[in-house]
Formats: sequence, structure tokens, C-alpha cells
Amino acid sequence: MDAQRAQQISSSQSMANVTYNGQAVYIEHVDQQQGVATIHPLDNPEQKQSVSIDSLMEQ
Repeated sequence: MDAQRAQQISSSQSMANVTYNGQAVYIEHVDQQQGVATIHPLDNPEQKQSVSIDSLMEQ
């Protein structure tokens, strides 16, 4: 996924189908300059992590 699309998804009111390592995730924040996004699994909002935007896949 590119940084601009990740930013669009994180700013959108509607849910997009995004996965990280095959797991459905929610994008909380995108840092385009660093190329990372703060995400959490849909079923575990407390499990936040920062990952490379390149590792996110839109289904």
C-alpha cells in the first residue's frame, strides 16, 4: 500500500478491508514521512503497533 492511500483510509469514516500479515487491522495513524502506520487488529484494539506502510494490504 502506498502512504497516500493509507492516509485516505485512516481519515475515512468508512471501514476499508486492510490486512497486515494476513490479519484484519484498523489504521489509526499514518506518518507519511517515516513510512509507518499505527495499527491494531480489529479484534484487539489494545494491541497497537507501528508497521511499515508497505506491509499493509488492501483487500
